Amino acid sequence: MSFAEDARRLAPLAWPVFVGQLAVLGFATIDTVLIARYSALDLAALAVGNAAYVSVFVGLMGVVLAVGPIAGRLFGGGQLIESGRQFAQAVWLGLALSVPGCLLLAFPQPFLAVARAAPEVAAMVRAYLDALAFALPPALLFTAFRGFNTSVSRPKAVMALQLGGLALKAPLSALLVYGAGIPTPLGALHVPALGVVGCGVATAIVMWGQWLAALALMRRDAFYRPFGLHRAWLGRPQAAAQRALLWLGLPMGLSIALEITGFTFMALFISRLGATPVAGHQVAVNLVSLMFMMPLSLGNAACTLVAQRLGAEDLRDARRLSWHSLELGLAIAMLVGAGAYLLRASLLRAYTRDEAIIAAAMPLLAWVTLFHIADAAQILAAFVLRAYHLTVIPMLVYAASLWGVGLGGGFALAFNTLGTTPPALQGAPGFWAACTAGVTMAALALCGLLGWVLNTRRREERRERRRLQGVTAG
Repeated sequence: MSFAEDARRLAPLAWPVFVGQLAVLGFATIDTVLIARYSALDLAALAVGNAAYVSVFVGLMGVVLAVGPIAGRLFGGGQLIESGRQFAQAVWLGLALSVPGCLLLAFPQPFLAVARAAPEVAAMVRAYLDALAFALPPALLFTAFRGFNTSVSRPKAVMALQLGGLALKAPLSALLVYGAGIPTPLGALHVPALGVVGCGVATAIVMWGQWLAALALMRRDAFYRPFGLHRAWLGRPQAAAQRALLWLGLPMGLSIALEITGFTFMALFISRLGATPVAGHQVAVNLVSLMFMMPLSLGNAACTLVAQRLGAEDLRDARRLSWHSLELGLAIAMLVGAGAYLLRASLLRAYTRDEAIIAAAMPLLAWVTLFHIADAAQILAAFVLRAYHLTVIPMLVYAASLWGVGLGGGFALAFNTLGTTPPALQGAPGFWAACTAGVTMAALALCGLLGWVLNTRRREERRERRRLQGVTAG
């Protein structure tokens, strides 16, 4: 198949994931915009609190998402009942992981110690994370639903629920952040202004609603019947299935955690510089995260199709899809990155009218084009490698590049620990410069690994064909 034909195969899977991920990021975007207009102190608390929550959630989420490559291969091979059982096992895994996750959110002192947050900010962060602790269990359960649906080429169901969650999140967050008087037959009901804590309460309510809606959909929709989910729910956790999920999922979770915490710990360290620098960083991160949704969605689609083709033993098609998805993602990333750089002033003013925050965020976006292209390359390569069940080496690459070069180098630049940092790279810009270097290093390493894997598979197939031809000729 040609590049254009493969792009048409990827698009039906990628665009619903893209819209759904925009809806998910919309949660954070809504909170950022609401709190940026509420107070700089609350925005600083949001940045630190989000850093803590995302650090916990994404690592656990990555483990649960191991259901995708596993169920995708089974689905591609026509083993629908086994695919459904993998989803049920992922639900059990999500429930188990929510226990340590909630404990980390309920006792966030390690994050506050890293951030060295002021007492008034720390108090807000604790209350915000208490609310998000109630949001974590349904978020992990919905992650299992998302990973399974993506693996069986049904991302639109996930997208619909995520859009519904966003539609509820926006007015609910506004109500709880700013407060309001609600008329009732018994008189006015006064909702107090909760600031950043209101964002956490709204997220918890929405996530529980989203998971309950997913349960109702699976119970009523005939699409799920061939997977035997009504029977799978009656089963218990299976040791072999849990080991398989953990074997693939733990490196995935650690990889995602290393990737995300490279950013979240940046926020914690930058918070030492004051409320305005970390507020500017929060706005810049949210904008870059919006841009990241396209390569992330394309990576999900590529992982799904490649896993399905591997399950169907169509190895040649799997290789071609791997290369074409990487080429398509890089082309889109170049256009988006250049556009964001050229429009950066207008984009920042869409977030906030605070000139101090805009001034703090503006130099951070100078890195956006190179950063986004490298970020797209590394995530696309990583997703395709997951389809081949290769997750340990990418995890090591992330540790060296994103933490070693990105976070470690950023700390040295930002705080001038070596005494040689030029003034332009001290503070938050130093973290962004080093993070860009780390992401570029990860992109080169993972794309190189993907090329090696695909070329190795091609050579193995050629040897096998020659062997079979020799047997036939004999």
